Amino acid sequence: MNRLLHILALCIALPVSAADLPRPLTDDDFIAFDPQKAKIGQLLFYDKILSGNRNISCGTCHHHDLGGTDGLSLGIGEGGEGLGPKRTAGVGEDRIEKRIPRNAPALWNLGAKNIEVLFHDGRLSESDIFGNGFNSPAEEWLPEGLETILAAQALFPLTARFEMAGAPKENEVGGAINDRIDNAWPIIALAVRTIPDYGLMFVKAFDDINTPEDVEIVDIANALAAFMGTEWKNFDSSFDLFLAGDETALTPAAKAGMDLFYGDAGCASCHAGPLMSDQKFHALALPAFGPGKTRRFDPQPRDVGFMGESDRLEDAYRFRTPMLRNVALTAPYGHNGAYPTLEGIVRHHLDPITAIDRWDRDLANLPSVPWLERADFAVQYDTREMVRQRRKVDITPVQISDSEVANLVAFLESLTGKTANSLPLGRPETVPSGLTVD
Repeated sequence: MNRLLHILALCIALPVSAADLPRPLTDDDFIAFDPQKAKIGQLLFYDKILSGNRNISCGTCHHHDLGGTDGLSLGIGEGGEGLGPKRTAGVGEDRIEKRIPRNAPALWNLGAKNIEVLFHDGRLSESDIFGNGFNSPAEEWLPEGLETILAAQALFPLTARFEMAGAPKENEVGGAINDRIDNAWPIIALAVRTIPDYGLMFVKAFDDINTPEDVEIVDIANALAAFMGTEWKNFDSSFDLFLAGDETALTPAAKAGMDLFYGDAGCASCHAGPLMSDQKFHALALPAFGPGKTRRFDPQPRDVGFMGESDRLEDAYRFRTPMLRNVALTAPYGHNGAYPTLEGIVRHHLDPITAIDRWDRDLANLPSVPWLERADFAVQYDTREMVRQRRKVDITPVQISDSEVANLVAFLESLTGKTANSLPLGRPETVPSGLTVD
């Protein structure tokens, strides 16, 4: 009996985090991409040759200097000028027609083997529903040969009118996607493979490519995935050192925040596992603004999240749980970048309705676009829509002190990798097309 009481006492004394902490990440958790393909992907990632109007690259909105994002709540896509928070909306006929509906997602650790769903609303997932390995906006038109879900993801910004493709009247790519999404990919592939340096690099790196004429869009996507999957693989933070057994790696504040994260604050109920995401969808009642990701029959700008993919009412306003390593480098936060600081998004998670009542429009980092100002917050004047969004909250409020909030922020900051600002390849100075590099 005394021995049983002793065992129970030990269990009670054991910190809650010790039982709930994830196992450490290792290289085995990640896809092993070919370095030669990654090098091609690095150049393509920053090459505006992939855009319809030759004026924007993947790196414009996912830049090394900005932690793989753009630093904006809602991005300025095709037609904009400049980089990051200083990016402007363009002028004249080339100016943007609308903001990008959602915050540019971070790229950290997207090369992990167990990632099964991507995008804020989950519109890309591993599935054989269309016979090509994926459930995606391209449905049966998605080309075969994509090696990973990350490669599939790489195709969609290229064919998004307001991201990289441009309008139908402006260029051949924009015109092609106006008919059918897969009509644009051969045009992009042709533009790449007819650049001599790219053609030679593809022949050297890909076993099944014998001449530059063999390069197809799937090869471009696989190269981009190889770059993203290796470049942003990062798990050498203080927290990772702690998980590996270094009990001195975390500061006292970060350690206290970790105990809250995996304990009373309940953060790990969604940010679970080694990647700190359950890859599921949850409604947080984040402040609504911007053009939204509307469906064809939506009469107003709104964003219904995962319901747009699933068509199930119960999925309304739910968004994918993001992974958290290097989160301190990827502000602003939320699917629409509603909060500029970690403290802000933490407080929202602790009590969404109170937070949304206190939220101020000035917190949104939206570069000035005078012709869109009336539309930026139009959804907030739809009282019925606002009621619907406030009713759908998957978080139970948690009361903690200001000092405990500060400890949670310290823990999130401890997730920044030691090498997060010195990645293997970085941004190239030049690209084979000769176009400017942002």
